Formats: sequence, C-alpha cells, structure tokens
Amino acid sequence: MSAIPLISMDWLDWLNFFLHFMLLSLLSVGGAVSTLPDMHRYLVDQQHWMSDAQFNASVALAQAAPGPNVLFVALMGWHVGANTGSLWAALLGVLIAMVGIILPSATLTFTFANWSHKNRDLILVRSFKLGMAPIVIGLLIATGWIMASASHDTARQWAMYLLAAVSAILVWRTQIHLLWLLGAGALLGWLGFI
Repeated sequence: MSAIPLISMDWLDWLNFFLHFMLLSLLSVGGAVSTLPDMHRYLVDQQHWMSDAQFNASVALAQAAPGPNVLFVALMGWHVGANTGSLWAALLGVLIAMVGIILPSATLTFTFANWSHKNRDLILVRSFKLGMAPIVIGLLIATGWIMASASHDTARQWAMYLLAAVSAILVWRTQIHLLWLLGAGALLGWLGFI
C-alpha cells in the first residue's frame, strides 16, 4: 500500500476534520457510504492526509469485515492520525471521525423518525421520502465511480465498469441473490481480473 509522507496536524486541523465529518453526517442519507465522494475529495485531494490506496483499503476492509459498514470511517480516522506518526493521534483520529459522523445524523434521525411517525399521513412526509430515493441512488453511484476510478490501469477500470453494468442488469432483470454477485466479484478480483 502506498504511504504518504508523515503529515503534521495542529488542533485547528483536528477541529476542521471533526466539523467536516459532522457536516458529512448530515448528508449521509443513504448511510455514511453515500458521502464517500466528498470524504475522498477532502481527505485525499484537498488535505492530502491520506493516499488513494489508504482510502480504498479503508473502505474495502470495513466492507469485508462483519459489523456495521460505517467502520470505514474509523479506519479513515486511523489512517489520518497514523500518517502523523503517532499511535495516540491514530486513536484520536478514530474518535474524531466516528463521533463526527455518528452524532449529528443519529440525533437528527431520532428526532425526525419520531416526528415523521407521528405525522406519516402528511403529504410533506410522503413527498420527502419519495424525493430522497433518487438522491441516495445518485450518491451511491458517485461512490462506486470514485472507487473504480482509483485504479490508473485503464483496462482494469473498464473491467470494473463492465462488471458493474452486468451486475446492475442482473439485479434488475433476474432474481439472482446479491451474495452470488458479490462472490463472483470477489472471485474475479482474487483472480486478478479486476
């Protein structure tokens, strides 16, 4: 995995990291994974606190591990802190990233769920739920695009795009269980095709 040179972070950098993840938390309508494009922009492209390889490894490892898929946020916080060269900073990065991504959305979700359940027959509530579906789908497509674009090998990129298109068509047109498609993708990756 390609590492980046050691970075230096002061308290203002940690505060900005925390505030950025708090803002992303409020946008994470489809789950934290829907904010991956902006996390990549902020952590890799803008701040240079992580490398592309570290970013992708964080997502891949968390998705492969049992448990909630939000664990990739903890791994990103770990990488940001570890890239300073300090174990304590890595632990601080985990804490800041997880509290930042969970606290606002959990508070908002709890409050809105109670209100929307009490007012579920209002047209405003039904319209909101219907309107959020395409936004979540768009954010998930953007996430997949960024994850696939991290490879600079054009042949592998096209293979990933083709696999994604075939998988989407199979999900749309057949009753094949998603675990079979995930297994096929894992096998293709293990064999080196993707």
